[in-house]
Formats: sequence, structure tokens, C-alpha cells
Amino acid sequence: MTNEEKLYNSGVLTEKRPGAILPPRELWEKKKNGLVIIECPQEIPCNPCYSSCPTGAILPFEKIIHTPKIDYSKCIGCALCVASCPGLACFVVDLTYGSEEEALMKLPYELLPVPEKGEEVDCLSRIGEIVAKGKVVEVTEPRKDRTKVVHVVVPRELVDDIRAIRVVK
Repeated sequence: MTNEEKLYNSGVLTEKRPGAILPPRELWEKKKNGLVIIECPQEIPCNPCYSSCPTGAILPFEKIIHTPKIDYSKCIGCALCVASCPGLACFVVDLTYGSEEEALMKLPYELLPVPEKGEEVDCLSRIGEIVAKGKVVEVTEPRKDRTKVVHVVVPRELVDDIRAIRVVK
């Protein structure tokens, strides 16, 4: 089975590919507020991330079915794309947050119950496995459309593995 077939059958992104590339490390470690990562695995007609970006960091699409490309020098970590993406494929990682062991992830969240500031949550991998515990430091609703962006402090070494959270009540 090819990786495309695995993605189609499971919905799980299994490998690095265009649209799922980490930012350049030297810029990423210095950029306050973080940088967007977009794991858009399939070419489909969609561009809310581009149309919501206030700085032009998400570049114009040559064709609307192309996966997004990012000019990381323009990204301000605002997370408007995170709240705009219908596929929950955008998130922001801030490596300048906290200590050398911590990072801040800004993740989309559309479930109930909504986590609260100070709450501990399970941090999940792409396939839904618990990989760490995280602490919620803020919950925003940038577009005022019920899509929350949850700011979670996570172990820095796991930012390439964590893709979602689960509230444990």
C-alpha cells in the first residue's frame, strides 16, 4: 500500500511531505510568538489559510488545489490561519516560550468541553496516542466563530509529534 493510499484510508499523515515541513530551525528558535506549521496532506480546493493571513506569510496559491507554502520571515504567529483552516491542519509552535525544555503550541480545538486556562490536557500524536501532558495557558477565539485556539505548554522535544489535545475531566 502506498503512502497516499494509507492517508486516504486512515486520514493519518504518515510522512513528511510538501505542506508538512517544519520551519527553518535558526529562524524558528528566535521568532517570538512562534511560526505556523501547515500539515495539509492533500491537494484540494481550499485556501482559507491564505485569505486569513494578515501579513502575507502564506503565499498566494498558483492553483487553488496546491498545498500552502509559507514565507516564515513574514509569519507573526497570530494563529488566524489556525482558526480558519477547516481541516485543522494549521498550528503555531513558539520555541521562544518558557524554558529550554518547553514550547508553546497554538492548536485548533472544536470539541466540548472547552479546556480552561491552567488545566492539564493530554497531548496527542497524529494517530491519537497520548505522548505527553500539557498545560493550557490561554484559549482564544480569533474569528468569533466557535473555533477555539488553545495555547498549550508542551515538552519542546515533542513539538514535531504533538498535533492535538484531549481534555481530561
